[in-house]
Amino acid sequence: MEITWLKEFSSAWNDRVEHGRIPHAVLLTGPPGVGKRAAAAWIAAGRLAIGTQVELPVHPTPVIEHADLHWIAPAEDKDTIGIDQIRQLVAEFSLTSYKGGGKVAVIEPANAMTSNAANSLLKTLEEPSGDALLVLVADRLGRLPATIMSRCQRIEIGLPGEAEGLAWLDQWQPGAAWAEAMRLAGNAPLVAIGALDQLDTHASMTRDFADVARGRSAALEVAARWARLDATFVLNWLARQVQQAIFVASSVRRQGAAAAIDESVLKRMDTRNLFCYLDIINRLRGQPNGSYNVHLTLESLLIDWAEGLENCSQNPYQAAIRQLAKR
Repeated sequence: MEITWLKEFSSAWNDRVEHGRIPHAVLLTGPPGVGKRAAAAWIAAGRLAIGTQVELPVHPTPVIEHADLHWIAPAEDKDTIGIDQIRQLVAEFSLTSYKGGGKVAVIEPANAMTSNAANSLLKTLEEPSGDALLVLVADRLGRLPATIMSRCQRIEIGLPGEAEGLAWLDQWQPGAAWAEAMRLAGNAPLVAIGALDQLDTHASMTRDFADVARGRSAALEVAARWARLDATFVLNWLARQVQQAIFVASSVRRQGAAAAIDESVLKRMDTRNLFCYLDIINRLRGQPNGSYNVHLTLESLLIDWAEGLENCSQNPYQAAIRQLAKR
C-alpha cells in the first residue's frame, strides 16, 4: 500500500533526478515507523529500473533483488554491521556495473555500523564512484559518526499528521483501535501496526508504572515482569511515557497525549530529573542488545521512579548505566 505521507519526499527526489542533482550518498533520518526503509527501496528500484515503477514508496517494503544492488544489514545473529560487510561492499563498488545502470547500496540501520566498519566506509564516501549511489538509513543519529553524516546529503522523513496517519491505517485494517495504537506508537503509523497487538501489554504496563509511582506496586516485582518482555519494546515504551510526563509536568499539552502517571505525582518530581531520566533511557536505547543486564537495569529505573526521581543523578547504578551508554 502506498505510503501517502511520503508524497513530498518522492516529489523532491524526482525533482533531483529530473535535474541531474542526485547526490552520491544520502542519509535518510527520522523516527522509527515513518517509512525510511520503504523510501530507500523505492530510491534503489527507481535508480536501477527494477520492476514496475510506482509513484510512492509502499508498505510492506518490497524485497528487491538486482545484481547491482547491495542491501547491508546486521546478520540474523548480530546487532551490528561489521567491517567485513563494509569491506565487501567497498570492493563491489569498485567494479563496473553489471547492467550498465550504476550501482546502489543501502545500509540499514547505518547507526549499527561498528567504528571500524564506519571508518572503512569513509574512503568510499570521500572518493565515490561516478555511477554509485549509497543510501544510509538511520533511526537514531547518536551513534553515527559525524564524519559519515557530513559526507551525506541528509533527508529528514517526519511523522505524518495524526489525521493522515489514522486515515492510512484505517485503509490498512478498517475498524481497528488505531487511535490507541498510534498513541502507543508515538504517532508513527508503521510502528502502530505492530503496536495494535500490544495494546493489552501497554495497558498493563501503564497500570504498573502508575502504581510504582504511587507506592501501590513494588519496583522489583514490576521489573521482574517487564524483564520478560522485549527490552527494546520496554525502553521505547518508557521513553514515550517520560516524554509525555515532561509535557504534562511543563504544563504543555498535546492533543491525545496522556502520561501513565497523574499530575499529582508529577508535581513532586523535579522536571530537570525527568530530563535526566529520559536521557538515561535514550542512551540505553542506543546500546546493542546484550550489552547490559536488562533485569537489573529495569530494577534501577523503576526504583528511581518509585522514589520520585529524587536521586536520579546520584544513584550509583544509574551512573554505571550512563557510563555504559557512553561506550
